[in-house]
Parts: sequence; structure tokens; C-alpha cells
Amino acid sequence: MLEMLTLFVNIFLKIFMIFTPFFVISAFLSLTKDDTPAERQRVALKVTMAVGLTCFALFQFGSYIFALFGITLDAFRIGAGAILFLSAVSMIQGRATVSAQDTKEDVAVVPLAIPIIVGPGTIGALLVMGAGLKTLPETIIACLALLCAVLAVGGLLLVAGRLERFLGQQGLTILTKLTGLFVSAIAAQIFFTGLKNFLG
Repeated sequence: MLEMLTLFVNIFLKIFMIFTPFFVISAFLSLTKDDTPAERQRVALKVTMAVGLTCFALFQFGSYIFALFGITLDAFRIGAGAILFLSAVSMIQGRATVSAQDTKEDVAVVPLAIPIIVGPGTIGALLVMGAGLKTLPETIIACLALLCAVLAVGGLLLVAGRLERFLGQQGLTILTKLTGLFVSAIAAQIFFTGLKNFLG
């Protein structure tokens, strides 16, 4: 039981950090700055649904995708870790920015869900995590952790306006940089695990 709980917390925290929630909040506020609170809630719900569907598809079919293209899990770990690390560096250095759009087009799926939340680095990490699961109990726990991470990000988007007033833009920027540090550590772990297994 303790082992399953540890797995749940481990996967939840990794995925939650990889989603870069505080950068996502900044992007969400920027892209919906002219929307009413009700419109923002609708966008937040659509983002949550799009992210959930995308992530579960990647999580479940990662091993099949590797088999289809003849890619080993460890080779993909190296590539995914490198891409995720570059994304983390961009956040730490403050280069990851999103400008507000002038048009009233729907921003929920593109660009908020994809590629801001589920970008190349996130896709790679989800594929690696999903393909690395061995047993059915592990898969169930991992799926629950993924669901909770998606819902947590969705919940933050629903209260994004209040968070901005509480933390301020500078507070969100600081938290984004701290998230980038955690993501860089996760990326390094994925990369070096892949490299070690690949060379071993």
C-alpha cells in the first residue's frame, strides 16, 4: 500500500511540475485578458478536457508508438530529457513568454492546451512514463495520478484571476522560474536514466 502511495505521489508531482502550472497561469491570463470571468471559466474547462484527453492518449499508447517506429524506450528517454531540459532552461531564463492575441478566436485547445501545457517536452515525458509501467496496478495508480495532475492544473486556471491578485505578476514569474528548476532536475533524471541504460 505504501509503495503504491509513493508511486502515486511521485508521478503526480512529476507530471504537475512538467505541466509548468505557473507559466500556464501567466499565459492563460495573457490570452484571456479581455474575457469576462464566465468566459475564462469556459476556457479553463475546455483546456482541462483537451489536456486530459491528449495526456491519457499519450500515456496509454506510448509503448505502441515506440514499437511502430522501432524506437527503444531508452533512446526516447535521452531525446525527451534533452527537449524537456531546454524547455526548463527557457523558463528559468524568462525566455518562455506568450503574447496576448488581438482576435477573439478560441485559445483553449491551441495554444493553451497544445503546445503551452502539452508541449514537446511534456509529450516525451508522458510517453516515457507510460511506456515504463510494468503491471496493471502500477498503470491504474499512474492514470489516477495523471488525472489528479490534470485536474489540479484545471483548478488553478479556474482561480487564475484570484491567484494573480494574491501573488502578483512578479510572484508568478518567480514561481515559474522555481518550477523550471524542478523540471530541469526531472529532465536530467530522464536523460541520464536513458543514457545509463542505453550504454549499459
